[in-house]
Amino acid sequence: MTAGLHRPTIAVTIGDPAGIGPEVVLKALRSHEISDLANWIIVGDQAAVEKTSKTCGIDPAVLPATVRPSMAITSTEQYQFGRLSSICGGAALEYVRVATEMCLNNEAQAMVTAPLNKEAVTLSGLAFSGHTEYIAGLCQAPDSRMMLSNGKLSVVHVTTHVSLRTAIEATTVRILRTIELGNEATKLLGCERPRLAVSGLNPHAGEHGLFGDEEAATITPAIEAARARGILVDGPYAPDTIFLRAARGEYHLVVAMYHDQGHIAMKLIDFERTVNVTLGIPIIRTSVDHGTAFDIAGKNAADPQNMIAAMKMGAAMAATRSGQRIAVLSNKS
Repeated sequence: MTAGLHRPTIAVTIGDPAGIGPEVVLKALRSHEISDLANWIIVGDQAAVEKTSKTCGIDPAVLPATVRPSMAITSTEQYQFGRLSSICGGAALEYVRVATEMCLNNEAQAMVTAPLNKEAVTLSGLAFSGHTEYIAGLCQAPDSRMMLSNGKLSVVHVTTHVSLRTAIEATTVRILRTIELGNEATKLLGCERPRLAVSGLNPHAGEHGLFGDEEAATITPAIEAARARGILVDGPYAPDTIFLRAARGEYHLVVAMYHDQGHIAMKLIDFERTVNVTLGIPIIRTSVDHGTAFDIAGKNAADPQNMIAAMKMGAAMAATRSGQRIAVLSNKS
């Protein structure tokens, strides 16, 4: 960000304290790539931050960030690295709640989340199906979507954490809304006129009805409706080729029909820098796209590149929303 531009305030949760979340947050904040992009606030208890700082040798006091504690963890003796803990599960969810409310109250212009562990959250006695769904619930936004994005491509999912049988039943209305949300989000990433492609559901996009009629019955009508609203969108295309075409520059974003269809392609293209973005909520939320990695927690072995990418994208989206711009779509305009 150049001098003179207003820096957004961004809340960064540390995730499950027993995982690698606190480590990647501290390491990312040490990076010159993101230090000047925003006013960073670490949402996580001081005891958890200090426990991780001792393992990775990073003094939080010298980082360009302040700590917003929640008092969920008051002592470093309450948990061990790499161990499932109901205390840590509850703390991780509390950090998300605090960061979300900061955004809703305009104390922050975006939030970035480190990984939490669903099993640990469940052990704490709280009902939980996922980060995205929890944040959407706090925002009272019943129609959220998940987008994955990196410098090469973005993918938005019509369905995510449902069975494949349920995903097949996605309606034209849901597909159209997904196209609209993907188009809006791509603009927030700095692309003024996004080009979108919609993947088919069936092999060869149904092969003119030989392998299924979902393309003709539900997907094509959604594409036609989106075009009528001025969105540059094509498809449905065969799922086995459209991601490659888009990654080579033909499209900015692909609309995937279900979780693995989009995730496999994106993680293969650029696993380390693929960022999870929640759409359909009134706030900006980005996240790493990896887990708590309990096997390396507390060993100073975590790579912060995914967190750096998530923080850069959060800052870019916040800047665009405020009328400024930080380019993150590096290979296409």
